[in-house]
Amino acid sequence: MNSLIDLFWESVPPAWFRTRAEIRRAAAERVGLTVEQFQALRRIRRGIDSVSAIAADKNSSRPAVSLAVDGLVQRGLVERQTDQADRRHIRLTLTESGQQTLNAIYEQTETWLNTRFANLTPAERQTLEDGLHLLRQTLVEKTG
Repeated sequence: MNSLIDLFWESVPPAWFRTRAEIRRAAAERVGLTVEQFQALRRIRRGIDSVSAIAADKNSSRPAVSLAVDGLVQRGLVERQTDQADRRHIRLTLTESGQQTLNAIYEQTETWLNTRFANLTPAERQTLEDGLHLLRQTLVEKTG
């Protein structure tokens, strides 16, 4: 069991850190987004729709998130909308340009991943896919 845990620690975090670095590089290259701005766009896309909620979700300061959102609004990637049910709540939504920007960043990252996976044989790709399904089932989908 210890060898499995060791292999997990030697594989999953470095793979995620490398992938995350590639996503950030694509965001910076594509439109000059800061990490904070990219993280805000991602969260808005997932439905986290206020500066306070984004700050809480990423355990960041509200002023830092607010500054990032200001930049996104100025660039036309995000819109602020007053919630009609609670006028104190300012909802954040992606503009069409914001959605296209995120799509382009993720497409560039998928291209990078495809080049890495292209070096695998079909059997290796299937083994990796099976292993990732099992990993997800074991660590993500189970509760308790």
